[in-house]
Amino acid sequence: MTFTEPVRKYILSGVVAFVVIGLIVANVMASKQDKTFETNENLYNQAFQLQTEGNYEDAWEAISEVLKAEPNSEIVNYLAAIIAANKGDLKQAAIYMQKTLDINPHKVEDPMFMIQLGELFVAVEKYEDAKTVLLRCQEWGWTTEEMPNYQEHVATLLAQIENLE
Repeated sequence: MTFTEPVRKYILSGVVAFVVIGLIVANVMASKQDKTFETNENLYNQAFQLQTEGNYEDAWEAISEVLKAEPNSEIVNYLAAIIAANKGDLKQAAIYMQKTLDINPHKVEDPMFMIQLGELFVAVEKYEDAKTVLLRCQEWGWTTEEMPNYQEHVATLLAQIENLE
């Protein structure tokens, strides 16, 4: 089967039109996505700043909006946990910390995350989970610049659990 010259032009014109329309649609969708990302990033930064300043209620409002848009973001869930803990909602903080760990299992290699997780588990009386986390901290022999007495704190929390059981 052979195509005549006009048929070839129509096919080429159709392919070019399809590609151009595809590029236009992709550009429009990308710009909407950029705006959404920028909005979420600004809200996250605002929540972080408010949390740093100690304004936990307003920080919670901002991070809640980001959580609605990005429920599976590790960093958003982690900040939500920190804010919830500072607000005194320790059960909610433990849930967000656990979700952070579920999203990124490699957080078990972060000494500060693990001690925070252990502290939260102790606070919400999840002693078996706390013991598991704290024993891992002890096994790995971590110390950090932010917390020079890291291992002493781990030992204190483990002793506290032993006294409660």
